[in-house]
Amino acid sequence: MTTTSPPLRLGLTGGIGSGKSTVAQMLLAQGAAVIDADAIARSTTAPSGSAMHAIEQTFGAEFLDPKGALDRDRMRKHVFANPQAKQMLESIIHPLVTQETQRQAQAATHAGKHTLVFDVPLLVESGRWRAQVDRLLVVDCLVETQIQRVMSRNGFSRETVEKIIHAQASRLQRLAAADWVIYNDSLSLDALLNLVSALPLDGVD
Repeated sequence: MTTTSPPLRLGLTGGIGSGKSTVAQMLLAQGAAVIDADAIARSTTAPSGSAMHAIEQTFGAEFLDPKGALDRDRMRKHVFANPQAKQMLESIIHPLVTQETQRQAQAATHAGKHTLVFDVPLLVESGRWRAQVDRLLVVDCLVETQIQRVMSRNGFSRETVEKIIHAQASRLQRLAAADWVIYNDSLSLDALLNLVSALPLDGVD
């Protein structure tokens, strides 16, 4: 019976607007399995999502949109104004995300993937993720670059983007936790791809 080494567990994070999702897609194209914690969280708060009953019971029906999904704008404002609400929301969503993340990781391992990329926006902030990955890749850029990218992409005001950034770990905190860093401030897509391709991901299939 042939034994195989366990897959490399690569944590991927970066502040909003850093280009983390672009890097994740590049890693996916190179054969890694990408497990997107934010996408999983969004699925739990979609219409009929696994978190929606508890959210309605905890926060009230006014936090649901007409389709029965989480009213993200309303919840975002509520959470910014009320730190306790953030903890309550996380206590509902995080266990569901953990469960689905583990399921996807097991499926990718069974499928023979040699690199599992855990795309986690708040990986450093969580305090628990760092011990669960073998390497941590941080996509970094200047804060002003983040602001301009998100204002252009999402149509948010500067004030809204700044609040989101301030609610996340600082650049220094992320960089202090990193094993590898890609500085994605003024790179072309080709230059970014070259840096991603140069990562020492031994055994990516």
